[in-house]
Amino acid sequence: MIPCLFKVLLGLAFLVLGAMALLRWWGELLAIVKGCVGLFLILAGLITLAIAKE
Repeated sequence: MIPCLFKVLLGLAFLVLGAMALLRWWGELLAIVKGCVGLFLILAGLITLAIAKE
C-alpha cells in the first residue's frame, strides 16, 4: 500500500513540475518546435520518396 501511494505521489509531483516547466519556458518551447518543423518535413519527404521507390 505504501509503495503504491509513494509512486502515485511521485507521479503527481512530476506532472506538476512538468506543467510548471512548460508554463515557464513556453516561448523557448515554441522556438524549438518551429525550428524542428522544417527538418521533420524533410525527413517525411525522404521517407515518402523511399517508400515510393519500391
